[in-house]
Parts: sequence; structure tokens; C-alpha cells
Amino acid sequence: MARGGVNKAVVQAARLAILARGENPSIDAVRIEMGNTGSKTTIHRYLKELDDGAERIEVAPEPIDDELAGLVSRLAQRLKEQAQEPIDQAREQFDKQKKALDTQLHEAQQANTQLQQQYEIQSLALTQESEALLETSAMLQTEQTRNAGLNQALADFELRLQDKDEQIRSLEEKHLHARDALEHYRNAVKEQREQEQRRHEGQVQQIQMELRQAQQSALVRQDEITQLHRDNERLLTENRGTLRELSLLQDQLKQTNARQDQLLEQVNRIDSERTLLQERLRAALLESQSLKQNVDEQSQINKALEIELIKTQASLDETVRLAAVIATAPDASEPQKDD
Repeated sequence: MARGGVNKAVVQAARLAILARGENPSIDAVRIEMGNTGSKTTIHRYLKELDDGAERIEVAPEPIDDELAGLVSRLAQRLKEQAQEPIDQAREQFDKQKKALDTQLHEAQQANTQLQQQYEIQSLALTQESEALLETSAMLQTEQTRNAGLNQALADFELRLQDKDEQIRSLEEKHLHARDALEHYRNAVKEQREQEQRRHEGQVQQIQMELRQAQQSALVRQDEITQLHRDNERLLTENRGTLRELSLLQDQLKQTNARQDQLLEQVNRIDSERTLLQERLRAALLESQSLKQNVDEQSQINKALEIELIKTQASLDETVRLAAVIATAPDASEPQKDD
């Protein structure tokens, strides 16, 4: 059974073309003329039928209109075969390009998915780093507030210490004044006693009375001095306690400053990591945009190929239509043959 497109008319057209060139219409020559299509058995059968028919009608030559109709039919068949070949090639090329573009699109989608996953991971890491930064900033603000409170307390202790120093200086001045006054009084009493001894013995009782008054006044002065000494010792004790508290506050301030430096260093490190993550995220977004642009370009190429295929199909349809018109031309010539 002949394969698609091989029939007696096609074999006859190939045989006539070979005969027109003055060559022998063998089976191989006819098969080559038809584009290496059809089985040799079928071609041999058709050739034998044509040869037999040619012998039977050798006495009556074929009319010119029938010969033209056969020639037009053969030409239409060859035009159809020649038009089909570039269409098949274009379709095969289109299928290959479509497969390649589908592969590229699949790879681009996979890459885009991976980039999306990386973007989500980096976004999550950036969110975690931002939360850690906020927590660290809150801790830093708390430490700064505490540091400000310690500084204020230290300033208050320094003011209290200055007040204590002023009180100590004031007591020391009072003590010096009291001692000077006592010394001056003792000198005055001594001088007065010497004067009284040189005076009349009748004034001894008055001197003794004044002496007792002076002694009482001296005792009062001595009590004041003793109280001043006690106040001085108490202030010195308070001063030592204040100095110890001041030393503790200074140690706490140093620890707070060290903690603040550590927090600042941690904040700087987190800020650097966040900058790095943002840079990676920006690069991933740029790469994703580039992949999307490549996918759009491939889509445009696919559309252009589809348009080209449509145009080729339209051209093929036009060629087939012209071949059909040419094939029907002998029908139009039949009435002339009858005339």
C-alpha cells in the first residue's frame, strides 16, 4: 500500500517529467523525482499500469488539454510538497525553540523560587536582628537612665561631701577661735592675778570671785571645745562613710560604663550585620528582577515565533489555495475541449 501522498497521478507526473528530460523513467528515477517517497513495489505497479495504458492509447494520442491538466496537477502536487517542507522545518524549529524556552522558563522559575526562599530567610533574619537591636537599644537606654541616676547620686554625694568639708572647716575654725580665746583668757587671768597679787590684799576675795566666774566660763568654754571635738569626730566618721559610698558609686559607675561600652559594641555589630543583610537582600532583589526580565523577553520571543508561525501558516494556506486554483484549471478548459 502506498504511503501518504503517493498515488498513480503523482507517479505519472514524475514519469512524464523524466521523459520530458529525455531520461529513462526507472523505478529509482521516479522515486527520486517524487522526493524519495513511496515504496518501489507501488511505484513499479503504477509504472506498469502507465506503460500498459500508454501502449493501449498509443494509437490515439492524449489531447493537449488532458496533458495540460495532468501537468497542472503534477505541478500543484509538487508545489504542495515543496510548501509543506519549509512548514515542517519551521514547525520543528519552533518546537525545539519552544522546548528550549520552556526549559529556560522552568530554570528561571526554580531560580526565582530559590531567590524568594533566600529573600524570606534573609527577611526573617533581618527581622530577628532588628528585634535584637530594639531590645539592645532598650537595654542601652535603661543603662543610660541608670547611669544618669548614678551620676546624679554621685553629684549629690559630692555636694554632701563638700557640705561636710565646709562644716569640718567651720568647726576647726571655731575650735581654733575657742582655743585662742581660752589661751587669751588664761593669759589675761594670769596677768590679772599677778596684778591682783600686787594689789591690796583686801581685793583677794573679789579676785577669787572673778576667778571662779572665769573658771566657770572656762568650763563652759571647755565643754564647748569638747562638744566641738565630738562633732569633729562624728563628721570625720560620716566623711569616711561618705568616702566609702563614693568609692562604691565610682566602682558601680565604672561597671556601668563598661557595660555601656559592651552594649554599644553589640549595637554596632548588629548594625553592621543588618547593613550586610540589607545589601544581600538588595542583590537578591536585583537578580530576581533580572530573571523576571529574562522571562518577559523569552515570552516576547515566544509570541514573535507564534506570530511568525501564524504568518507561515497563512502563507501555506495561500499557496495551497493557489495550487487548488491551478488544479481546477483543467475543469475550466473542458468545455473548450468539447467545442
